[in-house]
Amino acid sequence: MAGHDVQDDPKLKGLSRYFNNSTIRGRANVAKATYAFFGVVILYNMLKPKSK
Repeated sequence: MAGHDVQDDPKLKGLSRYFNNSTIRGRANVAKATYAFFGVVILYNMLKPKSK
């Protein structure tokens, strides 16, 4: 159908299985994590109480 089976490299262990630069999926996960990090930082700065 629309997708295909994704074969993980058996040499990759731990976080390197999800965040690597040798696969398209790994690069996409790095980009998503980067966007999420900056979104959390911006949200924190917007919602923190203002000090006098």
